[in-house]
Amino acid sequence: MSNFAFNNPAFQQQDPRNVATYPGSSQGTYAPPPAPGAAAGTASFQHAGMDAAANAQLEGMYSAPPAGAIETDRMTVEDTIWKTAGLFGILLVTAVLGWVWTASSFMNTGRAEMTPWIVGALGGFVLAMIITFTSRKKVRPALIWTYAAFEGLFVGAISAFFEIVWPGVVIQATLATIAVVGVTLALFASGKVRASAKMTKIVMIAMFGYMAFSVLNLILMWTGVLPGDQAFGLYSAEIAGIPLGLIIGVLVVFMAAYSLVMDFDQIQQGVRNGAPRKYGWLGAFGIMVTVVWLYVEILRILAILRGND
Repeated sequence: MSNFAFNNPAFQQQDPRNVATYPGSSQGTYAPPPAPGAAAGTASFQHAGMDAAANAQLEGMYSAPPAGAIETDRMTVEDTIWKTAGLFGILLVTAVLGWVWTASSFMNTGRAEMTPWIVGALGGFVLAMIITFTSRKKVRPALIWTYAAFEGLFVGAISAFFEIVWPGVVIQATLATIAVVGVTLALFASGKVRASAKMTKIVMIAMFGYMAFSVLNLILMWTGVLPGDQAFGLYSAEIAGIPLGLIIGVLVVFMAAYSLVMDFDQIQQGVRNGAPRKYGWLGAFGIMVTVVWLYVEILRILAILRGND
């Protein structure tokens, strides 16, 4: 798997012989327990006919709609979607704070304040690591909500900075991100796109390579090795007249889209495993990690394009 958020046994494929049957999972069927006297009524029916009231109660019991995540306390796709929407709601609230903070500092001093950007990025990174390494023992929704708040601060601040330098780029990046996520989800839901073991290995190798490239780029920029006119460091270098950032960016968008496919697949696996409902928060967290990564990469691609106009 590529998304560290799903590094948990609840999302890993298990031997069907060892998978427990949980209420609401694909291995079991949930029905409310029979009311007192129902068993006796059934026995009476076999011998002399069931009482009409007990018969009506039994029919109503089995014609009732399937139990949901709350009744079964098991993870479902629908419940995970609602949790994901809630996290993005938190992200949007703090993103507004980060945007206003950065834009106000620029209007007052002529330079964009970097504090919300740095605080959001570092806070989000630290919390992501804590959530990942502690989720095997216990899922803590409060930590995931706090992570969403820090990510929002980061996204809002970086978006404001890019908008100041390249007006209009944020709405373009937002629409492009929604389009990629929507198309990926539609293809996955239709069954036309699925994660495969071979492709997953290729994407994981590429992601580790990209991570090393990004770290090297940051070091070279911070140490002043790269020229000051290269706003994105190594990304600003050109190959045959094409910015390296554009070539890498297209590949990274593909990796992020495929990572979304793996996220959806592992959420379904968690549902099939009958994972407890609280693990839906981990699924929502994993999707948020991927979508924010996708948005930032698209934002950088558009900025590089605008910088070369």
